[in-house]
Amino acid sequence: MNDIGEFTLMIALATSLYGTVAYVMAARGNRIDLYLSADKVPLITWACIMISSIALWKAFFTNDFSLQYVYAYSNIELDYFYKFSSFWGGQKGSLLFWALILTSYMMVVHIQNRSKNLIVVPYAMAVMLAITCFFLFLLNFSTNPFERIPLPPEDGRGLNPLLQNYWMVIHPPTLYLGYVGFTVPFAFAMAALISKNLDDAWIRLTRKWTVVSWFFLCMGNLFGASWAYVELGWGGYWAWDPVENAAFMPLIVATAYLHSVMIQEKKDMMKVWNMSLILLTFVMTIFGTFITRSGLIQSVHTFDEATLGYYFLGLLFFIIAVCTALIISRLPLLKSKNELDSFLSREAGFLFNNLLLLGIAFATFWGTIFPIISEAIRGVKITVGPPFYNQVNVPIGLALLALIGIGPIIAWRKATWSNLKKNFLKPLMFALIGGAILFPVVPLSNRSEIYTYIAFILCIFVLSSMLIEFYKGTMARYASSETYLGALGSLIWNNKRRYGGYTVHIGVVMIYAGIAASSSYGIHTEKRLKIGETIEIRDYMLRYEKLAAIQATSVKTRIIAQLAVEKDGKKIWTARPEKEFYKGQNQPVSEVDVRSTLASDLYVILADFSEDESATIKVYHNPMVKWLWTGGWIIALGTMVCAWPDRLEQRRRLERLKLQKIVFSPAQE
Repeated sequence: MNDIGEFTLMIALATSLYGTVAYVMAARGNRIDLYLSADKVPLITWACIMISSIALWKAFFTNDFSLQYVYAYSNIELDYFYKFSSFWGGQKGSLLFWALILTSYMMVVHIQNRSKNLIVVPYAMAVMLAITCFFLFLLNFSTNPFERIPLPPEDGRGLNPLLQNYWMVIHPPTLYLGYVGFTVPFAFAMAALISKNLDDAWIRLTRKWTVVSWFFLCMGNLFGASWAYVELGWGGYWAWDPVENAAFMPLIVATAYLHSVMIQEKKDMMKVWNMSLILLTFVMTIFGTFITRSGLIQSVHTFDEATLGYYFLGLLFFIIAVCTALIISRLPLLKSKNELDSFLSREAGFLFNNLLLLGIAFATFWGTIFPIISEAIRGVKITVGPPFYNQVNVPIGLALLALIGIGPIIAWRKATWSNLKKNFLKPLMFALIGGAILFPVVPLSNRSEIYTYIAFILCIFVLSSMLIEFYKGTMARYASSETYLGALGSLIWNNKRRYGGYTVHIGVVMIYAGIAASSSYGIHTEKRLKIGETIEIRDYMLRYEKLAAIQATSVKTRIIAQLAVEKDGKKIWTARPEKEFYKGQNQPVSEVDVRSTLASDLYVILADFSEDESATIKVYHNPMVKWLWTGGWIIALGTMVCAWPDRLEQRRRLERLKLQKIVFSPAQE
């Protein structure tokens, strides 16, 4: 089976190379024969990579340690749940997984457009196949997942204990679905530039792809934060780690694109800007891959075998050069028909929103690459830590939060005084009242706490503006004798993009509130305890009851501390933080225990222990962390509403597509 997996990778590379050339020649020469021939390539390439992937999964499940990759990331005792996720646990398998997702996406694009023969489709397929070729080249000639060991060992080294967590089964695939998903809008944008079809047809074709890719990238970041929160045992969820930044930057740029592209669709403006943003989003995904696999950054998130830096750096510069040249050469065709009428308008709000988002992206990019630049120039790596990112990004983020409430409800073209009064008076009143109520309650002793107070006021402003929009729309429909719930459902169903977007904004507000509260008002304490002693934090008292050792498997030992948690003299919870020791691993893994409510998290860590059963216990009290995760699920709900198929929109799209089919001459037919 391993030989079959290796052979199908070679077939996939040869097939995708042929498809790339055939699609380009078919588009340039209007060759129906080449187009029909190339049309079989996506299916063949996907099938070959799927067979190769099945072969690698089979090797994991059957403990085939003759493969170096299986030996490095699995062992006999590893649970099947984690044997499955070991597929993408290392460099080689993750690249194969990337290729599998990419070709799966390509198959869906192929099926969606095979009978439409749009002018841009052959070029888009060629671009996706060319990117597939790059990854298949690496898999065949640089990081072959089917590399053999001459004398196979009886057992493997096992998966990194930090990766043996359910979030790490979910987080990488979700993040990859977002990363790889942006290949589709990138390919269509490139196809539009190459074919000079620069109306908004390519945007409409890729709208759902962009929304879905953004959703997966957003959820991938949140799942990664969840993993860091429960697995790394440091009391936080985001440390501005370079690899965290690498996943965060394309999300921010894609968010800017999703907002500004609406202006192009409605007002035929910002064509160059939107083209640049979608190309930059894809560039950021490649940059993130470069950071992860180059070996230039040391992080718990990077791969152990960082040997592909030069390949991805070369791809990065090639893409930037080609994209820049194409945009410059197509500038006359990208000229917008309309201009900004007023800075007091929705168009201007979206523009300022874009500038702020790009400001955050640039600050994060600069902080990420500065240690690399400083080491290259001065020979000393100057680390950029959270204080830099917080000092720069927090004020920009607050301005962005304000625009989240302003942009969707301000008038198009030019806002009048009556429009401003009508739309903003009530949200401003709610925000001022909320600020007055919070003023005597929240501390304001330093800059961070002042920023948090401002963030709470802005959250109230944005949340009230969104809820008022839902209320007004529901009441308007209720006037036609519907029930309130039916009116709300009808409102959302018939305006999916608008009210799905409002729902996403509500989720973003919850994330802002959770981050603001937990980062400013969180406290922690640490104490060495003997059996029966207590540690206190806020209104909680934790009594250390016992320490137990459990031999979970032949390779894993669990040391569990038990603490009774009391509040106001009543026992409310039993905390069981632990340390896990794995055979062959030098460092133990902390497994925290968390009691989570909407108000706060009580986060308990077993930091250390001794043979006399005394233990060092560290306790964090983190306010409103659950708002962060709840906001993520609300974003997921809003995104599903936005992406849900709309029959009326589909009919209009089909009518447009009928006018854009490739016309072949009778001789060619």
